Amino acid sequence: MVKDYIDYADLIDRAMQYVVRMALEDVAKHGLPRDHHFFITFKTRGEGVMVSEEILKKYPEEMTIVLQHQYYDLEVTKDWFSVVLSFDNVKHNLTIPYSSLVSFVDPSVKFGLQFSQATVVEEKKPTKQLVKDKVEKQKNNKSVDKTEKSKTNVVTMDAFRNKKGRKDV
Repeated sequence: MVKDYIDYADLIDRAMQYVVRMALEDVAKHGLPRDHHFFITFKTRGEGVMVSEEILKKYPEEMTIVLQHQYYDLEVTKDWFSVVLSFDNVKHNLTIPYSSLVSFVDPSVKFGLQFSQATVVEEKKPTKQLVKDKVEKQKNNKSVDKTEKSKTNVVTMDAFRNKKGRKDV
């Protein structure tokens, strides 16, 4: 299906996913430099996420992992990374697609990314149904709800403009 708009949120998320991938690739090749360490939060039921049933039971929605001192077999690909971590002295292999990321933080340098497009497998069907219901409702009403029409992601810049020397202010 062809979109009739530019999905900037998706473009930004993909750019941020690339940043995470590059950081992880560097760590996979050279290890974590100095005090760097990562807090990575992801949707445990995200599309393509592979974790044990034990982890899913304990973290049914989201999980934050820490890559610092004890991580093993970090593998980084274009679409996902995998790592072995120990939970309660049991090693678990986690495979995490970048599309399931919620946040990525390196507190040692006060750097963080917050993702907006993390998708969950179970949420796909209800979301599609909601869209179908909305389209059907619009067809029946033959009018667009004005409150929906006015929703945008535009930030007004008036508050940031230089007002010195302007007579209309």
